[in-house]
Amino acid sequence: MSDKKRSRLRRARRGRARIREQEASRLCVFRTSKHIYAQIIAPTAGGDNVVASASTLDSSIRGKGNTGNMSAAETVGALIAERARNAGVNKVAFDRSGFKYHGRVKALADAARAGGLEI
Repeated sequence: MSDKKRSRLRRARRGRARIREQEASRLCVFRTSKHIYAQIIAPTAGGDNVVASASTLDSSIRGKGNTGNMSAAETVGALIAERARNAGVNKVAFDRSGFKYHGRVKALADAARAGGLEI
């Protein structure tokens, strides 16, 4: 495993430990060069439970063109906020999975806030 990936996973583990202490639902983000994924994960006694999810692989987003840019991340952020509200989740902790809060990750978070999620 490369040092870059090892460092990102270390940062992710540290951040998730802090979120686990809060016992809050979390908005977990994962990005690749081509796509971005988001999940709302609720903590439960038996393990974590995925409440809502959205990604650039959804048919409503994928057909619009490029899926690896900031506008696609904004679309995913708005979609995850809408699906979270439909599931009854209003407040989440932002789990950036060790990625820098910059670019597509920041765009997704800002769009989710604009969509009504309290982060």
